[in-house]
Amino acid sequence: MSEKTFSAHIPTKLLFGAGQLAKLSDSALPGRKALVVISAGTSMRKYGYLDRVVGLLGEAGVESVVFDKILPNPVKSHVMEGAALCRENGCDFVVGLGGGSTIDSAKTIAVMAVNDGDLWDYVVGGTGGRKPIRKALPIVAIPTTAGTGTEIDPWAVVTNEDTQEKVGIGCPSTFPVLSIVDPQLMLSLPPALTAYQGFDAFFHAAEGYIAGCASPMSDLYALEAVRLLYKYLPVAVKDGRNLKARTKVAWASTLAGMVEATSSCTSEHSLEHAMSAFYPELPHGAGLIAISKAYFTTFKNDRMKRYMKMFETMTEKKSARPSDFVDALVYMQQECGVDGIKLSDYGISPVDFPRFADKAFDSMGGLFDFDPRPLSTDEVVKIYADSYK
Repeated sequence: MSEKTFSAHIPTKLLFGAGQLAKLSDSALPGRKALVVISAGTSMRKYGYLDRVVGLLGEAGVESVVFDKILPNPVKSHVMEGAALCRENGCDFVVGLGGGSTIDSAKTIAVMAVNDGDLWDYVVGGTGGRKPIRKALPIVAIPTTAGTGTEIDPWAVVTNEDTQEKVGIGCPSTFPVLSIVDPQLMLSLPPALTAYQGFDAFFHAAEGYIAGCASPMSDLYALEAVRLLYKYLPVAVKDGRNLKARTKVAWASTLAGMVEATSSCTSEHSLEHAMSAFYPELPHGAGLIAISKAYFTTFKNDRMKRYMKMFETMTEKKSARPSDFVDALVYMQQECGVDGIKLSDYGISPVDFPRFADKAFDSMGGLFDFDPRPLSTDEVVKIYADSYK
């Protein structure tokens, strides 16, 4: 964590705030025909978000083609199918409308629409081919959830269902050229998903703050994100129509995305990706919550001042010890009603822990390099064991 040398590159134009979606029609869009990527669920149509976006694009003189197969844990086969549809219809940019999985899929579809071969040829990690991504179609991101921050960073996470690998991929070309974060689109999100996604943002910030590559710039984003989420996420969970709380949580999520663009997640995300690669019904945020107490306890003596600073920023109280942060994290989970998540409810059993550990190191081992100190396989297995219910 050097204060002398660091870099920053966030080229995305951001329109943030209630009602900002209306500006889509008079924004400088990067093409004339869009592939609009949405989930396989019903919410984008049910709440009229898809029709509104297609209509606004039409007002801007842009044609639309819709791809609606994205799963909560997106898979490579759908990325490849979406990319083929994009090419067949001559789409020249991609719009991701929905949650993080949809925008992540839009990013990878934008890559594979203009690159040869298979998505996994370009993945760095696991069985990936490690080929450089030289180009991608322009991407417009319109999130309807607050959690991933993918609207302001270059990263996308996709699962290879054949190899059970869930891996991050990204390059400068996968930064969205335009992101519209309108909290009014988040008012319909149910409480559990609000909490899961809000904690995903919290961990992006907290991991980025303790990461070895943290910088003065990422620290600014991270501390404000954890402050806002500690104060407002429980409010948004309990009263989803509270626009002020939704706006604060949405801004915190975007800030946490900026942390990912200027620092990095640590191995907590590697550990969770290994679980949901094998058990895709496990929501990413729920998996992170389940392992978070054991994970952050593991490093409490390795980043003592930073743990104490996070606690003080969150609570506006003086910290006496690094474990205060872990206590505040548990309290926040209790306030959001997610402290009782059981991994066993998703089919996970202790026999899985060694293969989770192996998959975490193999598929996303790069994030372990940013940990406060090296973790052993035994320590990773212990984190899973200590988290198990």
